[in-house]
Formats: sequence, C-alpha cells, structure tokens
Amino acid sequence: MANRSVLSSGLDGKDVVIIATREELATPSKVSLPEPEPAPGLILADGSINWGCPCLGGMATGPCGSQFREAFSCFHYSDAEPKGSDCYEKFSVMQECMSHYPDLYGKDDDDELAAAMDAAAGDEPAAPAAAPRADPPPAERAAAGDAN
Repeated sequence: MANRSVLSSGLDGKDVVIIATREELATPSKVSLPEPEPAPGLILADGSINWGCPCLGGMATGPCGSQFREAFSCFHYSDAEPKGSDCYEKFSVMQECMSHYPDLYGKDDDDELAAAMDAAAGDEPAAPAAAPRADPPPAERAAAGDAN
C-alpha cells in the first residue's frame, strides 16, 4: 500500500496515520455529512434572547450592556399593551448610560436598537410613506387654468 496517507486522532491522544492509494483518493468520497443547523437569530427556539446574535451589534456587551440587557429583556418578555410600555424606567436608565458614550452610541445605534426590538416583537418594518404625485389632481389643474 504505497502513497496512502490520512492523519487522524487515535487512542490516548496519539495520531494514527492511514495510508490511501491514488485510486482510493481519485474516487469521490462516500461520506455524507448531516445538514447544518440553521444559525439562531435574535430569539432562540425556546423563546429566550440570543445575546450573542450579531444583529445586536455588540449592544449587549458594551459599556451599557447590562442596562441594554435589562431593558431589552423587559421589552421581550413584556405582556403590557402596547408591548414594552411597562419598561420605560429601564430604557431611561439605558439611554442615560448611552448618553455618556456618544462616540459608541450614536444615531445609527438607535436605529439598530429599534430594528432589534421590532424583530423581537415580530413587527414588520413600517411601510414607506407614499410618494408625492407627479401631476396635481384635476381640480387643482382646472383652478390653475390647465384644462388638460
């Protein structure tokens, strides 16, 4: 068995070398891997918050991370109507903390926080405002002297 080599871990942490022939290496692998599990989002399958979600942008671990986690937890688990209306105090504490770090918590972070809260609430993003009409309505055209 010449030209055959595969390195794997054996008993007692020792490496085991397995030799493979060129013919064995030339054939497609018959190994089938399991389907990868989908990456968890903001809310885990059990309904808890995934504090490691990249969608939080580091908010849960920054200098105001504990205040953020308390406020966001309150919002996520809130049964109040409207959702989160019982969390005003916690969000005020978080915003006060963030005001001390304007370079870290700027306007963009406010938008990210709102998007994360909408995702947690299951809300859809707000629909964009209707575009203004290109032509004025007929009554306005007639008043302006345009009979078209």
